[in-house]
Amino acid sequence: MEQEIYESWNQKAQDWDIQVGESGDRNRALNSDPVLWQFLGAVDGRVVLDAGCGTGYLSRQLCRKGAIVTGIDLAPGMLAIAQQKAQSQGLLIDFHADSCSGLKTLPHGHFDLLVSNYVLMDLPDLEETILAFHRVLKPGGIAALVFSHPCFDQGAAVVDDAFIEYHWKESYFGRQKRQDPPWKHFTTSLIWFHRPLSDYWKAFKLAGFDVVDFEEPRLGSDRSHLAKNEQELFKYQNLLYSVAFKLSKSS
Repeated sequence: MEQEIYESWNQKAQDWDIQVGESGDRNRALNSDPVLWQFLGAVDGRVVLDAGCGTGYLSRQLCRKGAIVTGIDLAPGMLAIAQQKAQSQGLLIDFHADSCSGLKTLPHGHFDLLVSNYVLMDLPDLEETILAFHRVLKPGGIAALVFSHPCFDQGAAVVDDAFIEYHWKESYFGRQKRQDPPWKHFTTSLIWFHRPLSDYWKAFKLAGFDVVDFEEPRLGSDRSHLAKNEQELFKYQNLLYSVAFKLSKSS
């Protein structure tokens, strides 16, 4: 299964770089990144793991804010882009290949902070991943996790100016691998894994994490001026794209 994920994301490296660029796509920039930074707090001088870093936009932002950053990803195509961009911008970031489900290249209790930004729904081994996250954090360390909202499948949403409808064709409660057709500039299908929200909470508890905070990110009225038009404003104020957890390793 992991080999299939590796091949899928490695093929998408260039397409993904187009998607997120230097500052993230519109959903990240308008909705989830402000919550993510709030959960991380001050990062200057902190040792931070970007778990599932992709092409590295968030790693670069962390580094510019003074963090000591390690970025890991399974796909060498992603890492090649991340490394090239960091070097061209004079940023010292340790990018290397590893799987989030094991983090075998990383020592126990090494990181102050861990961020995983829209990664968990793309991984087949949720429980193993969360256990690995817990292992590499220092006692008292914080994990900030953002992932697609499992209760509201955006691929099945019907959006109009006055309403939003979500259609479920399968059981929400069953775990299953899903494959979405290519969209926008992507040329190959996207593989992801549906799980009910309660499974994430149970995985966090099983690993020994405490849930410190939880948000369903959306565009607040204080930042509504950042929307390009009324349609984008409606979409990012009303559609549930993601969930964000702040976890703490107590011991």
